[in-house]
Amino acid sequence: MTTMRGVVLPGERQFEFRDLPIPRPQAGQVLVRMKASSLCGSDLRAIYRPKDQGHGPEAYRGVIAGHEPCGVVEEVGLGVKTFAPGDRVVLYHIAGCGACDDCRAGYMISCTSPQRAAYGWQRDGGHAPYLLAEERTLVRLSDSLSYVDGAIIACGFGTAFAACERAAVSGKDRVLITGLGPVGLSVALLCRALGAEVVGVEGVAERRELARSLGFEQIAEPGEDALEQLMALSGQRGFEVAFDCSGVASARHLCLEAARTWGRVVLVGEGGTLNFEPSPLLIHKQLSLLGSWVCSIGQMQRLVELLERWKLHPEVTVTHRFTLEQAQSAYETFDTGKTGKVVIVWDD
Repeated sequence: MTTMRGVVLPGERQFEFRDLPIPRPQAGQVLVRMKASSLCGSDLRAIYRPKDQGHGPEAYRGVIAGHEPCGVVEEVGLGVKTFAPGDRVVLYHIAGCGACDDCRAGYMISCTSPQRAAYGWQRDGGHAPYLLAEERTLVRLSDSLSYVDGAIIACGFGTAFAACERAAVSGKDRVLITGLGPVGLSVALLCRALGAEVVGVEGVAERRELARSLGFEQIAEPGEDALEQLMALSGQRGFEVAFDCSGVASARHLCLEAARTWGRVVLVGEGGTLNFEPSPLLIHKQLSLLGSWVCSIGQMQRLVELLERWKLHPEVTVTHRFTLEQAQSAYETFDTGKTGKVVIVWDD
């Protein structure tokens, strides 16, 4: 076999399969055989739905989609020393220039070089049987974690872990999470593993049901009395940490309102806006307002270790699985906004 079919997303909810040659690894590269490739809300927001498919780091270049890939090393190029055929790997989904300060710190997400290219955005991603990767973007996947676990680590859980690290979540904290979609649910699972008490806000019944099935019982619904509900759940004290994972202005404002004095508010959900009065909501409460965008490759490696230790499987957030041939249905299902994580899997 010398060719493969891959998924390309033309925009405006259109869908294509494209036949391409199976790539061969050059120096410093590996060929990864895909085992799982999950869908991300950023794919919907910036690639699948709009006609204008982004600018800068979010520009989509008509490549094979899928920036949450996980699989097995099939072949290595010259000079590859750390990985060998048969190794199970997760991909950090951005290949940066490797030389700037951010790349050297492991934050290729923040690389501004023209050489920066994200899998599934500017270079071919995981929605095909094979993916050509740079060795420096690989993280070894523990045998105790599934390939679906690995795919979700590649962005969703990695993003959630970085946000938890940014807020220094611990067992001393009562945590509020607005938006219990895949990323919000990932934050909830990690905060619980770190010892925090978790309270959520979610307007979609299916997502509330999924969260409750995973043991999160304290969930408020958005509305006029949401703040009153949350203050009651916090013993009228507010929350030491509040994460917005929805990208919705009203939810972000609710996080500021419900945060406890000296608390930390972290914006994780992409898009949307936020308008508020700084004096009563931020300055007088002496809050720390933070933004968090994906993780470093070092954090991803650490996350794999911790998930193994905690026996925590990101796969529990999955509600729908599809084959590559069913990828269009995967996107249409995920686009309803009523699912947990959606993943494309290979059984061979």
